[in-house]
This record gives sequence, structure tokens and C-alpha cells, in this order.
Amino acid sequence: MAVSVPGYSPSFKRPPETLRLRRKRGRSLGAASSPAERPEPATRRAARAAGLPLRPFPAAGRGGGGPAGARRNPFARLDNRPQAASEPPEGPPRGQQEAPSPFLDSNQENDLLWEEKVPERRAITELHQTPHVSFSESDIPPSESTELPVDWSIKTRLLFTSSQPFTWADHLKAQEEAQGIIQHCRATEVTLPQSIQDPKLSTELRCAFQQNLIYWLHPALSWLPLFPRIGADRKMAGKTTPWSNDDTLQHVLMSDWSVSFTSLYNLLKTKLCPYFYVCTYQFTILFRAAGLAGDDVITALISPTTRGIREAMKNEDIEFSLPLIKENGPEKRKASGTGLQHGEEQAVSDEDEEEGFSWLEEMGVQDKIKKPDVLSIKLRKEIHEVQMDHRPESVVLVKGMNTFTLLNFLINCKSLIATSGPQAGLPPTLLSPVAFRGATMQMLKARSVNVKTQGLSGYRNQFSLEITGPIMPHALHSVTMLLQSSQNGSFSAGLYTHEPTAVFNICPPKDKVVDKEAVHEELANCGLHPKTLDHLCQTPILGKLSLRHVEMSDYIFNWRS
Repeated sequence: MAVSVPGYSPSFKRPPETLRLRRKRGRSLGAASSPAERPEPATRRAARAAGLPLRPFPAAGRGGGGPAGARRNPFARLDNRPQAASEPPEGPPRGQQEAPSPFLDSNQENDLLWEEKVPERRAITELHQTPHVSFSESDIPPSESTELPVDWSIKTRLLFTSSQPFTWADHLKAQEEAQGIIQHCRATEVTLPQSIQDPKLSTELRCAFQQNLIYWLHPALSWLPLFPRIGADRKMAGKTTPWSNDDTLQHVLMSDWSVSFTSLYNLLKTKLCPYFYVCTYQFTILFRAAGLAGDDVITALISPTTRGIREAMKNEDIEFSLPLIKENGPEKRKASGTGLQHGEEQAVSDEDEEEGFSWLEEMGVQDKIKKPDVLSIKLRKEIHEVQMDHRPESVVLVKGMNTFTLLNFLINCKSLIATSGPQAGLPPTLLSPVAFRGATMQMLKARSVNVKTQGLSGYRNQFSLEITGPIMPHALHSVTMLLQSSQNGSFSAGLYTHEPTAVFNICPPKDKVVDKEAVHEELANCGLHPKTLDHLCQTPILGKLSLRHVEMSDYIFNWRS
């Protein structure tokens, strides 16, 4: 028969009440001279009369009820046994200067238990004290090299830190700014020495820095952030969009966008533009000229995609592949968009089903087992296709002359533009490293900050340079080349990636090996520095990842993705 004891709380269902009783009991018994003289609490007497198991009297293991007697944490152990005075404290002491004590207060006991269960606690604490750099769980080991791997993702922010100041990047003179713009428009090749003694006085360095911050954008609306477009509804909410309810204005915007898009593709085809991006509210497209990333033809990567977009591309006879999906047989032919007729697909599907269940006839049990019908098989395939939507695995690769068909498809695709929300009626954003028809020259934002950081020997100066905006691959490489000279080969950088574009670093299978010398001759007028062009011709090795942290020491790169 269960006996209800007032104030008694088994399994600590009401821990605040129990702790309150213990504190009250300790204060009331503090004046007693010895444990024998202290009266037994009423709750303890009631529990004893009910025959309930009791722990030893709380005051028996303490040296007194005063402040010298340390209370234990009742939540530190499951068995809730008080630690006896003869037992040594668990775990090593907190510090070398602290003397070991036979008793542990609640905070010490909690800390020791935490250190036992989570041995990496100290490493976590040190990580919080370092500058914030985000790494993915699938980080590949850091690599050292004199060159960085090519990264085709778009960066939204770069944060460089160094022990030497970045004051040379601030307050450019009017002449230096004008010279940097002219150098960009004329694709002037600037070669800096390996080390610059006084960067602030180097006009050549400051002009080259201005040259590398320039990019080209269409459309250009100063009151709207046009990059990134994926997930930008909150930033665009409340902004003025006069075209959202005006069909005539939408038609004019789309007409101008089509002219700019066609101009960019023609520049790419004639190898006067190395690459460009098309950023929609649903996906991003990277067009690359022949020769870049080890491909001998023009390529286009689209990510992320949906089943609806892929079906629409198949209907337009656009041949494409899914590089991250391992396929074979008819599924590959179907996903590659070769445009099989419905009857051919049905015949192939029926043939596969007969081959798949032929072993049942050999065993003589074909009549006892119910075969899945064609509808259920098709439904399972559709579910598999939908599951990879909006994921990196849905990236689509278009090669060769199919990119021109993709161009026409995108110009005439009505779903390319949002029909509702803050982005309704707004054409996609075009980003390019070179000028094109209808483009507007834009500038990445750069600012330097000097702060004091505490070290072992006191405070020291820590200098940082922050660059924000749509930072394309050529700009990342060019800026790192400048910092090698200005910072004497010693700096670190945190790179923040626009995540939907990280999958552009995959390396699809190549048809043949590209002659790099011939590529350099053909792309000599694409507007990039020869070293940057050579960098972009490398075969991507990052896969679905992108560069997250870069550190240079003695002109040697150490990078993580």
C-alpha cells in the first residue's frame, strides 16, 4: 500500500521543493552542537514509519551545517548518493594551483563530470575564442600548395586578416580610381613584385586593387539587391516594384534582358568572355567557355533543379546529364534528354520488367507472386526523381550546341520569372567579369579595420580587410595574388559561399584532354590576367564543396573546404 508522505518527492519529480526543504533543514540544524543532538526532521520520521528506504542522515557526512560544509549537486548522479569524506575527489583537480579538497562543491562536481563525458570541452572553448570560420562536417583534410584549387562558386563575403595593415586599400585617389577602371576596361595585365616594401605608397598596387573589384551586372536597380536571388524575398520585401502589376513594363524589362543574355552568350562563344552566371529566383546557371575547367566545348551547369524544369528541357530536345546521379540502361537515356518517343520508352520499360521477373518463371512460382504493375513502377521512379529536387544532386550539365538550345529555352521560359512575391516580374540577374550589351559597371565593397587582440605577450594589432558582393572566381584569385605581394606572403582568409553555387565545383567526365597552350591562345582576349586564366583552366577537385578557409604562410597556401 502506497503511503503519501508530505514533502517527499521520489525520483525528484519536484526538485525545487526538495532542495528548498534541504536548505531550510541545513539552516535549522546549523546551531546544533553535534549530529546526535539534532532532531530528526518530521518528513524523515514519517518516511521511516512508512517503511520507505532512506539514505544516511544528510548531516552525518558533513563537518557542520555552516558555510564551510559544501553542498553536493543532487542532479550530478543518478543514484543520488552523497560523497563520503573518505572518498577521493573524482577526476583531476581543476588547476595546478588549487589544493585538492576532500569535498567538492556543486559547481566543481558538475565541471568534473562534464570533463569526463565531453573530453573535447577544452577544444570547443578554444574554438569559440578564435575568429569564426564555418566548416562543413564533411571537411576534407587541409592541403598545402603554392596554388589554390579553382573554386567556381560565388562568394558573398571575404574576410582577410594579417599582421600587416591594409591601409593601402582605403581612400583611393581620384587618379588611382580612374586608372583602375581604365585598366579593367582595356584588360591591362599588371605584374607586381613578390614583395612590396611600402604598400601604401604603391600606386600600381592600389590601381590593380581597384581594377579587380569591378564586375558587370544586368539589370541594375540601385534600390534592389539583385544578388543573391535565391531566398532574397525578405530583403526585397517592401521595396518599390512598379513592374509587378504592369505587363507593358515587364515586357520591356524582359526584352532588354534577352538582348543582354544573347550578347553574353555570343561573347562566350567567340571566347571574348570566359564565363558568366544567370541567377534566377529558383536556380543558378554557370556558362563556361570551351577550354575552362578542362572541357573542350561550351558547358552550362544548372543548380538546383526540379523535375518540372528537367521535363521541360526534355520536351525542348535539350540533351543533358545528371553528373552526380549514377544511372544505367534506359534510365540514363531518359535522364539525358535524348528525346525518346513515348512508344520506345514504353517498349524499353516492358522489356526491362520481363527481364527483371524472368527468374520467377525459372523457379516455377511466377503465378504465386504478384508482380508490380507498370503504374506503381513509374510512380516509384517519379518519387525518386522528386526526392532529389532542390538538392546538390539535382545539378544538370549541358554541353556543346545544346547550350544554344538552352539559351532559347530560357528566353522563352515563362517559369524563369516569379509571378508573385517581391521578385514578381523581375528578370534574372546576369553576372559577368567583362562588359556586355546593357550591362552596368558595379564595384565590390571593400573596407579595412584595425583592432587590438590579446596575445600571450599583451595586446597586438590585428588588421583585416573585408570585401562584400558577388565575388566571382576570377576576382578571388586576383585579390589573393595582390595580397601575396602586399602582405609579404602571410595572411589568412575566411570565405563565405553562396551555397547553391558550391556544386559547380564538380568534375564531370571529360571526353578528351584539352591542350592548355591552345586554350591560352584562344582565350588570350577574354579579359583575364594570364595567371588567372591558367587557374580557371584547372580541373575542379573540390566536388560538391567549396573553399571555406585559406591561410598563406611564406607564400604557401593552406586551405580547407
